[in-house]
Amino acid sequence: MGVLASSPKTMDLCIDLCTKCARACAECLDACLNEADVQARTNCIKILNDCVEICFLASQYMSRNSSFAKALCTLCANICEACAKECEMFNNAHCKACAQICHDCANECKKMSAPTKSMAYA
Repeated sequence: MGVLASSPKTMDLCIDLCTKCARACAECLDACLNEADVQARTNCIKILNDCVEICFLASQYMSRNSSFAKALCTLCANICEACAKECEMFNNAHCKACAQICHDCANECKKMSAPTKSMAYA
């Protein structure tokens, strides 16, 4: 549930998963920088950084119930999917775990950004 009474409760799971994903990507990025094949991970490191930033931004937009939150969640889902795909190319435990968290976040962001049904169609 939201921290304040005015916080949008319907976005709680997505906010939590975006925050978890940002943290996982930051940790994975740090671990990738310490791998022997760091040069082969250049694209992965860049996408991990993008994912950290978009997840935190999406979380902030949802927390303040911005009218742009759904659009940002669509972008967040796309970046999370790209990040998961990139991480899956590496066989480290940190990359595999990060990829799964990115998939989870992407799936919830897709739900959050889905158009709401109009009452006229109910």
